[in-house]
Amino acid sequence: MDAPHVVGGTGAAGPGKVTLEVSLLPGGRSGIRARGEISALTRPSWERALTELAVQHERVSYVELSDVVFVDVAGVSALAITAMNLPGGRVVVEHPPPQLPRVLEMFWPGLDRIEVAL
Repeated sequence: MDAPHVVGGTGAAGPGKVTLEVSLLPGGRSGIRARGEISALTRPSWERALTELAVQHERVSYVELSDVVFVDVAGVSALAITAMNLPGGRVVVEHPPPQLPRVLEMFWPGLDRIEVAL
């Protein structure tokens, strides 16, 4: 995952085109940045990125989502399951879309492996 990659469509976004771009965070920070939409069409790429995040995880991993316009419940579930399966530490989710903290609180109240930074 050295270079950004796009799944679910290419080119300019338009009707019926759903994309997700995931890349490593710059500046030596451990984590990923996502751009686009996390939904059924892009979930395989999202789950691959989370798997890579878990492999590289040390103490704190960051997931930057300021450019994600939507994340479905299954996408939040994948994030929560990844965090719960880490051997230690936590995942800090930065600038998520508004539904992500609500879904986490609804289905995983008190999950201390994920910190949401609005």
